[in-house]
Amino acid sequence: MVKKLFLNILPLLLVLLHPVQAGAQTKVGGDHNFTVAKNMEVFSAIYKHLDLMYVDTLNADEVVGNAINAMLGSLDPYTEYYPEDKSGDLKMMISGKYAGIGALIRYNLELDRVVIDEPYENMPAAEVGLKKGDIILSIDDSLMTDKTVSYVSEHLRGDAGTSFILKVKRPTTNKTMKFKLTRRAIQLPAVTYYGLQQDSIGYLNLSQFTDECSKEVRRAFLEMKKNGMQKFVLDLRNNGGGSLQEAINILNMFVPKNITLVRTIGKMKRANRDYATTVEPIDTLMPVVVLVNGSSASASEITAGSLQDLDRAVILGTRTYGKGLVQLPNLPLPYNGNLKLTTAKYYIPSGRCIQAINYKHSKGGYKEHVPDSLTKVFHTANGREVRDGGGIKPDIEVKPDSLPNIAYYLAGNGRDSTEVMLNWEVNYIKKHHTIAPASTFALTDADFEDFKQAVLKSGFKYDRESKKYMENLVKLAKIEGYYDDARAEFDALEAKLSHNLAKDLDYNKKVLKDILASDIVAAYYYQRGSVENALRSDKQWHEAVKLLNDEERYRKVLQKP
Repeated sequence: MVKKLFLNILPLLLVLLHPVQAGAQTKVGGDHNFTVAKNMEVFSAIYKHLDLMYVDTLNADEVVGNAINAMLGSLDPYTEYYPEDKSGDLKMMISGKYAGIGALIRYNLELDRVVIDEPYENMPAAEVGLKKGDIILSIDDSLMTDKTVSYVSEHLRGDAGTSFILKVKRPTTNKTMKFKLTRRAIQLPAVTYYGLQQDSIGYLNLSQFTDECSKEVRRAFLEMKKNGMQKFVLDLRNNGGGSLQEAINILNMFVPKNITLVRTIGKMKRANRDYATTVEPIDTLMPVVVLVNGSSASASEITAGSLQDLDRAVILGTRTYGKGLVQLPNLPLPYNGNLKLTTAKYYIPSGRCIQAINYKHSKGGYKEHVPDSLTKVFHTANGREVRDGGGIKPDIEVKPDSLPNIAYYLAGNGRDSTEVMLNWEVNYIKKHHTIAPASTFALTDADFEDFKQAVLKSGFKYDRESKKYMENLVKLAKIEGYYDDARAEFDALEAKLSHNLAKDLDYNKKVLKDILASDIVAAYYYQRGSVENALRSDKQWHEAVKLLNDEERYRKVLQKP
């Protein structure tokens, strides 16, 4: 069986290596096809000897699978092999759909259990009444109290239409509860939230470019325009991309017909393609701001970069990820496997490619970030300078407020963290059957004081960055011989940096209140409510509003200097 499986996988390795490099020459000038055949023959001989004589019986799936993954690992990180048992992961990534109960789960470090974190709106978990903090005990007859998040998640998913009994313990009542759930196709929301905000400004948060998400964006945009929208903010922060065609469809809402937006160029002719607008746009004049950050990638960068190149929108935020590579998402392989294969680079209207990392395949394989000094200058339609090779640099850079270190640990991260934040949120939800609308909900000072006391009583500890830097500075000063002369100053500084949890909580009060509010709102108004509530303290959103309300400044940003 092992030999038969290997002989079936061997042609796959040949297919992977041979056509991609067809016609290329080796460094020493030899024929590439001969080099491929030689190396595959060596590989085959090694495996045959291992299979015949190795001290232990080989698992062909594991050994050859490791060989495949090692080969792909020397390329770019987006070329991936999905065997049959992982094909569902690929389908979910492409479509945004899976069959399950529709809820986020997480690991509770204090309880050492997997718990429900956030049910999705109008999905099975929410419909049967599962709540934030519910401890997952079992799925049918399978105990889940000693399992990992990935294990529990895998068992919550299944074929649409299948049912199971989920047993949970509700911490607020200490009761064990049973729910019958029927799995169904779960469509992760692409448009997380949209709505008309102050000053006739429309806002839309697009979380991913899944199939047909452009229809959702179009419907939302037209609805807001009908209700009086005069300016528009498209939020692509933390949007990792997805369908290129959906990005083109969304761009076509703002860009005239027959404009080439993206050109893909690869080694094979069929990878070369131009993507142009095909229908008349909805609006080519409305002022638009696109919000981006370091997690905006791929289709998000095509959208933001094309609007920037055509001077159709102002890009605001921080530099994007820099993914200018195009994948063929599901190349069929033997035995129901799939290959996600990088086939080309994409180029946006100015002619630039924004790929930020060069992947080198010589010397064992390594990667290098393209330095700004080596990037090339391109020009937008109005003649503004833009550059390739490093993601989309925003027209207006606005950095978000950094998350304080204490918040990281309060959220249950870190080796010695407690779950005091989650526990307090669950108790707050228990005491409040309803809360104010998502757009206005905020915790009171009394609420925060209650939270603060809960933290102080919990024995919560965290690693302060200032303490770490202080310890490192002392070590360095001792090594270099400066410590003894500066001992008094070091002692004084250490005294000022002494741990005071109550002070740290008060100092970060505003940020912590916002985090707590966002989590709590999600329990009542789901993801859309959490996004809407977060706008109240969103620094980049407020800067976008200021810009859109200053027509002269908006126009100047898009003009050639």
